[in-house]
Amino acid sequence: MTSSEHRPGISGDPYHPGRWIALSVLVLAVLLVAVDATVLGLATPFLSEDLEPTATQLLWIGDVYSFVIAGLLVSMGSLGDRIGRKKLLLTGATAFGAVSVLNAYANSAEMMILARALLGVAGATLMPSTLALIRNLFHDPRERSFAIGIWGAMASAGAAVGPVIGGVLLEHFWWGSVFLINLPVMAVLVAVGIKMIPESKNPEPGPWDLPSVGLSLIGMFGVVYAVKDLASHGASWAVALTAVGGALALVWFVRRQFRLSSPLLDMRLFHHRGFSGAVLADLLTILGLSGLVFFLSQFLQLVQGRSPLEAGLAELPAAIGAVTAGLLAGRAARRFSVRSVVAGGLGAIGVALAVVTVIHKETAYPLLGAVLLVVGVGAGFSFTVTADVILGSVPKEHAGSASAVSETAYELGAALGIAVLGSIVTTVYQGFATPRGVPAATSEAAHESLGGAVDSAEALPSEQADALIWAAQEAFVNGLRVAAAVGAVVLLATAVAAWFLLRGQKLEEGIVE
Repeated sequence: MTSSEHRPGISGDPYHPGRWIALSVLVLAVLLVAVDATVLGLATPFLSEDLEPTATQLLWIGDVYSFVIAGLLVSMGSLGDRIGRKKLLLTGATAFGAVSVLNAYANSAEMMILARALLGVAGATLMPSTLALIRNLFHDPRERSFAIGIWGAMASAGAAVGPVIGGVLLEHFWWGSVFLINLPVMAVLVAVGIKMIPESKNPEPGPWDLPSVGLSLIGMFGVVYAVKDLASHGASWAVALTAVGGALALVWFVRRQFRLSSPLLDMRLFHHRGFSGAVLADLLTILGLSGLVFFLSQFLQLVQGRSPLEAGLAELPAAIGAVTAGLLAGRAARRFSVRSVVAGGLGAIGVALAVVTVIHKETAYPLLGAVLLVVGVGAGFSFTVTADVILGSVPKEHAGSASAVSETAYELGAALGIAVLGSIVTTVYQGFATPRGVPAATSEAAHESLGGAVDSAEALPSEQADALIWAAQEAFVNGLRVAAAVGAVVLLATAVAAWFLLRGQKLEEGIVE
């Protein structure tokens, strides 16, 4: 019996209202973690001006947070199963607030990358605990589907709400303010969570395997660093060795899990076709959502000249679509089928990305808003149903590990959306021809990033500045089109795969004790 089962007022009685108050605190945590994955998008031009990062450093600032979370989620999910999910959640919330201050006052690109990485460590303690506690709070599968819908809506919408919050703050404060908003939210979470969230953990957890923790983190970083370095500097022996080293660490991690009596991640779960299909759909759903939101933030500001607040509000349809679809996802999956809802959601994102391939600098907002709305709806349906499938496939004693798989897919998808699609954008962007007469140093700065081009052009005569900015903006839009085309192909292919992998998959119906 878990410790949560000693609290009949909250989790023992599946219809006690206290579980909804506890849920409100849990979704507050996941909303903030998701917001922090994209809130930096609008602040990128301001941060670039202050910290002067290189193109590679800028990509690391954008996605090291998500990659650290992705690398540690499985380990932290397993740790929560062992020491208590509430304990891990509240500890992580306290650390998240403290490290947010370090992010806000970073004074160099290197310090910012380190601060974002530490924020990822703290975030990794929050995500598995939230979904695992939902699994233990809600025994009725229909109620649990609705609760997961709220959780999924906040996770999906957080990525889209981030730019809006960032836009409001950047209109009145400096870029560090996008991190300081974490402090009051985490204070509320800890204060309410202590009283309202029940503790739960695996009664027979087994030891926590530190070598597995190290292997998962090293493997993830090795592979990701290779992808980023390949895009920025081309093929080299260093890139090849890093990629091979990361891949070997991940293979070693998998083999070790099969040998352990109490693995961090039960790899046998992936033998189940529905489980594997749900994880794959999870990952690529968020890849499409986060990649599009991140780069459209820059497009709206640096290409179309919108203010941070205008750009944030322009991306609001993605949040509205994600929230609405997330709340309806469980009902839709039971009325139609799991595979139709998930495949439909993936297909919708793929079609929306295909539309992005025809945008240009003067594209009117109604088309961009419609694209964002469709992406949000697709993500809300697909991500929420796949999270329900993953969580319902394991006993509640292992809810932390199962939820960590879902959230690893989420965070890895968010990071890959920025890293892979971003690498494509960067590669195409850096190929633009410098207008005649532009000094070599200015040209070099302009080729680092679109923000660098806008900043460096200020020192040029107006005619040269206009020519440089025009060339850089055209190159960025071309890169965005190519990245969107690649994303569309991947998402549409995944929709087809999900249709077959999730064949016969259903959500639970009756009360599960």
